[in-house]
Amino acid sequence: MPARGLFFISVAATSWGTGAAAAVLLYRTSGLGPVAVSYWRFVIGGAILAALLAIRSRPAAARASQRRSVLLLTGIGLAVYHTAFYGAIAYAGLAVGTVVTLGAGPILIAIGGRLITGERLGRGGAIAVTLALVGLVLLTGGMGAVGPRPWLGIGLALVSAIGYAGVTLMTRATGTASDPYRTALVGFVVGGLCLLPLALAEGVVPSSVGLAQSVGWLLYLGAVPTALAYGLFFAGLAVVRATTASVVALLEPVTAAAIAVYAFGERLTPTALVGAVLMLAAVAATAKATGG
Repeated sequence: MPARGLFFISVAATSWGTGAAAAVLLYRTSGLGPVAVSYWRFVIGGAILAALLAIRSRPAAARASQRRSVLLLTGIGLAVYHTAFYGAIAYAGLAVGTVVTLGAGPILIAIGGRLITGERLGRGGAIAVTLALVGLVLLTGGMGAVGPRPWLGIGLALVSAIGYAGVTLMTRATGTASDPYRTALVGFVVGGLCLLPLALAEGVVPSSVGLAQSVGWLLYLGAVPTALAYGLFFAGLAVVRATTASVVALLEPVTAAAIAVYAFGERLTPTALVGAVLMLAAVAATAKATGG
């Protein structure tokens, strides 16, 4: 089961990496801002999951009722995590926004896992986290440029990291990961409702120029990096420790970097390549050593 959980989280993280590329394309073609992109991601992802659950099974009303407050907090956490992350990229640039968010995430989860769920990091886990963070710094140091308001972006990245860590730890600690797709669905509904007023103020209608392309990328963003990826991520959390999951999830920036090189023609410095190798090594070491 731990191996299966690691596989689920690996697929989810890789999907998230493709979602970053989809968001970049949406910023270029749709005229939508970070809040609107997050909003549509939740709406489309939630609609897909609702349809799948309606076909597959009947609602577990009693179980959902017992965990209503947890699911509410999960939705708020998802809204904070995604919107703050997109804002961090817009204000601080892709490199800084990524390194602060995903670099702080494993540290917060390791501390929270020790305090909340009693997870012990151990020497091997500490080495893997350190290796992953060094690799992340090197990787993102060779990508992107600093944005127009870096300090605001860094602040948003820290807020995003707190949201990501909170969702991961709460899902693992409360057992909601045992019903992953319903957990994701309720989270998307709550997150979408939280974002709706802000999205309306920012503008939720894509530009008429390139509308078909924008709709296509929104559908992809809602289906693959959202509905599929979060269902798999929550399922993986049912059997994998939160800290372990946070290290494996660092496959996301590696995937994004690969797409930037092969699809967008960006170049990575030798330092960034070393960072990518270190991150992959940390993920491999974690997968080999963990017992879930």
